[in-house]
Amino acid sequence: MDIVTAISGASGALYAQRFIQGLVAAGVNVHLVVSPWGRRLLRDELGMETVDVEALAGTKEHTVTLHNYNDVGSTLASGSFLHDGMVIVPCSSNTLAEVAHGLGDNLISRAAAVTLKERRKLVIVHREMPLSSIDVNNYKTLSDAGVILCPANPGFYLNPTTVGEVVDFVAGKLLDLIGVRHALDTRWDPNHIRPPADLA
Repeated sequence: MDIVTAISGASGALYAQRFIQGLVAAGVNVHLVVSPWGRRLLRDELGMETVDVEALAGTKEHTVTLHNYNDVGSTLASGSFLHDGMVIVPCSSNTLAEVAHGLGDNLISRAAAVTLKERRKLVIVHREMPLSSIDVNNYKTLSDAGVILCPANPGFYLNPTTVGEVVDFVAGKLLDLIGVRHALDTRWDPNHIRPPADLA
């Protein structure tokens, strides 16, 4: 499989990292694009001064190719490039608006536009709250265009006790949505309910 993955400047770098690790573990070819604000996000939340592909993949033996955000002549910008879906994680409201309105002056929005016109799967992990009326309208536009909107809203029915477990819940959902098998603990099983965490 080939999955296009984009990181833009909304909080949630751990979601992107864990998702990419899940793709790499499954042997998926990852085509990564990081916006300038996405780079700032990786620095602020993961301590990366530059995009550290090995750290994002969780291994030196990875299947990640980093593409230039400004290169709208990249293979990802062409409908002739065959891939199995695109995920923007996390997605800022700015990138949400660019995709909703068909802008294509950077590789993230251009690749998203191509994904839509070729009727391939596009998953957007918007990480913003509360939503403005502009965001809501953009959600409607994108949903009507066939985009899967998957806000980073983790469930708590598995009674997570660590941040990592919360992150895995969202990353596992994303892997499910694009059809990648994984071993993350995300499945509801009424016969194996963990006790609730003591938050006192």
